[in-house]
Parts: sequence; C-alpha cells; structure tokens
Amino acid sequence: MKKQSKINTRQLTCLGLLTAILLIMAFTPLGYLNLNIGPGLAITLNIIPVALGAVTAGPIGGAVTGAVFGITSFLQCIGIGGVSPMGAVLFGINPFLAFIQRFIPRVLDGFLLGFVFKGVKKISSPYISCAVTGFCAAFFNTALFMSSLVLLYGNTEYVQNLRQGKNIIVFVCGSIGINAVCEMIISTVITGAIGAVIIKARLLPNQQTFAGGKIKRTENTD
Repeated sequence: MKKQSKINTRQLTCLGLLTAILLIMAFTPLGYLNLNIGPGLAITLNIIPVALGAVTAGPIGGAVTGAVFGITSFLQCIGIGGVSPMGAVLFGINPFLAFIQRFIPRVLDGFLLGFVFKGVKKISSPYISCAVTGFCAAFFNTALFMSSLVLLYGNTEYVQNLRQGKNIIVFVCGSIGINAVCEMIISTVITGAIGAVIIKARLLPNQQTFAGGKIKRTENTD
C-alpha cells in the first residue's frame, strides 16, 4: 500500500506540472499558432502536454490533461484566455453543443493516447514510443475535433457555408490539412524528445523494459 501510494503521488505530481504548463500555454500565445489558414483554425500545441500526460500516467493521465485542454478550449469560445473565431460562432449557435464539441474530443484524445503508449512501448524504444504517442495526439485531436464539428453542426448554415457544396471528406481535408500536418510534425518531435528524457531519467514509477532500449523495470522505494 505504501509503495502504491508513492507511485500515485509521483504520477499526480507529474500531472500537476503538466496541467500548469498546459494552462500557461492555453492562456498565452504559446499554445496556439494562428497562421490564418482554414476557417478560424490554428495550429494547436496544447496537445503536447496531453500526450505527455498519457506517457506519465496512462489513459487516466491522458484523460485528465485532455479535460483541462478541453475546458480551456471552450473558454476561448467566450473570450477567456483568447478568442476562437470558430468557437465564438459555434457558441452563438448552441452553447451546450459548443462545450461538447470542444471538451469531449480532447478527453477521448488523451484517454486513447494512454493505450497507444502502452501498446507501442512493448515493441519499440522510449523515443519511438513517445514520438508515436505525440503523432497520434495530433491525429486523434484533428479527427475527433472535425468529426464532432460535422456531427453536431453539420446541418447549420455556418458549416454549410464553409463547405460551399464540397463533399464532406474534401471539406474536412481542405480545412485542416496544413494545420494537421504541422501539428503532427511538431507534436511528434517534441513529445518524442521530452518523453524519452523523462523515461531515461527514470522519473516514472515501475518502468517497463522497452523493446530496443536499455530501460529496465525499476521499483521506486523512495
């Protein structure tokens, strides 16, 4: 019981630090790169702490940091911590659906990333495991965000005007293509680098051996 408690405490500490970093990023220009491409979309860097939350504390850790990301994303719909042009429009159409569209995809993203990391680390090295998790963070975020947009707001005049009669797949790819590619590259590189450092520094409890790596299982007694 004592060992398990200390393991949980360490993971909670990591999650606390990642949450603080995520909040700083969310409420400053560090979290988003607005390149004026697509219908009010930005390159989102807040997915990186979510990916690292999944690396440090599994699906639950990913879901927690994803929830924080989702809340800050929703707050931008009402001008808190920045303004999301698309979010403001969606909030004006239906505030409840705007919350669902901003919150649920980010929680699911983080939750799924925990399983991605657990699966990949069994067959690959620390860096590759974290890099793949970072890539999936961007991929899942984009896929879930756009899927929820189409599902919840697809019949609204706003989304219909954005589509301009295009096939739904063409619309989605054309709207987020450049943004998604940039997010995937940045998240892959940064998550891979930071995650590998965390693992090799043995900051996580009960680490498992990584295929192709030197990290061995360790039991923390401090």
